[in-house]
Amino acid sequence: MQIDVISDTVCPWCYIGKRRLERAMRLRPQIAFDVRWRPFQLDPTTPPEGVDRKAYMERKFGSSDKIKPIHNALLKAGEDEGLLFAFEKITRTPNTINSHRLIRWSHSIGVQDAVVELLFRRYFMDGADIGQISTLIEIGTEAGMDPELVEELLNSDADLEKVVHEDTMARKIGIQGVPTFLIGGKMLVSGAQDAEVLARAIDRVAAESDEAVATTA
Repeated sequence: MQIDVISDTVCPWCYIGKRRLERAMRLRPQIAFDVRWRPFQLDPTTPPEGVDRKAYMERKFGSSDKIKPIHNALLKAGEDEGLLFAFEKITRTPNTINSHRLIRWSHSIGVQDAVVELLFRRYFMDGADIGQISTLIEIGTEAGMDPELVEELLNSDADLEKVVHEDTMARKIGIQGVPTFLIGGKMLVSGAQDAEVLARAIDRVAAESDEAVATTA
């Protein structure tokens, strides 16, 4: 069963959603899954060099007093999934287009999950600037990609239009926030839902597929 995950690499709920999806899939060991990560930029207007995170967060949410409860809720949700967010280490909010291009290329050699995991970890735990080409090369290399090829591609416009097109199409079909899970090409599940909710959605799609097969048999 194919599951498309529409997400952004600077979205903490997307990292939490990744863990919950992994648990949901473990709850259904009888199903073979093919997870594919799709691009969505929460803020495509972010300049290529990124922006100061503190100033960005205050513009978006208001004073630090308003940001603190948001972070506290994320810290609790993250801890429940074994994720120790270190928001205090993040100094830059990057433009994420290049990270999405890296994810796209990683699929062709079978290391997409590793690249997505490293992008989330480096940003949310280490405070790395994942908008920097040098950081993306390091991540790609650690995941098993060819560093020279990754550098060449990132320094070009390769697949830029395709990534932007995917982002645009996600918005056209009504996706306004991430993560969003497209299960079996049939059901959209919005938000970082609990593993049990995702497992039930998987069951519904699987049952519909079984009914369709029985009907045509």
